[in-house]
Amino acid sequence: MADGASGDCIRVLIVDDHQMIRDGIAALVDREAGMVVIGEAATGEEAIELFGSLRPDVTLMDVQMPGIGGIAAVETICRRSPKARIVILTTYPGDAQAVRAIRAGASGYLLKTCIRRDLLDAIRAVHAGRQAMSPDVAHALAAHMLDDHLTEREISVLRLVAEGHPNKQIAWRLDLSADTVKAHLKSAFAKLGVDDRTHAVTIARRRGFIEP
Repeated sequence: MADGASGDCIRVLIVDDHQMIRDGIAALVDREAGMVVIGEAATGEEAIELFGSLRPDVTLMDVQMPGIGGIAAVETICRRSPKARIVILTTYPGDAQAVRAIRAGASGYLLKTCIRRDLLDAIRAVHAGRQAMSPDVAHALAAHMLDDHLTEREISVLRLVAEGHPNKQIAWRLDLSADTVKAHLKSAFAKLGVDDRTHAVTIARRRGFIEP
């Protein structure tokens, strides 16, 4: 990792809570002519701080980290620096999570399984002002483009369903009536194309509405 770079070198900040992943990405980037890693962060908080001090050309941001998650960190960084160029790195190809990342300001969304093949091209693309997205994610977005997205309340209900809570406990935790919880579940089932709680949670996780 270098402290700085000259000329037209693309300066990269890596954000991931796993040291081995950071090391692997750093080795890949630093071997490439015209790119240099200028910093690493393990949390969203560190990412926000380092972005402010280092001003990288491209930031590679993990989604799931302790404390502030990747998408929240992207939102904060892009609010402060609207021209920030950030590529989300994730294990999950869900369309809902990709939509949240793009709305937060991310320029790219890349599956970690594609890092060796696609990362360097993604860095060049977003640095040039274009978007970069893994084919699987792009396909998921296209497949669900016209779907009704779950509301925040429906997502909150499904999170508690995924944790094993019955309707009465969900109603108590969210300060709702049991009938309102049932109505939210019925609406979520229709949007997800399922008939029961188990399948609703499975599809919601697969698409990225709730965390795996």
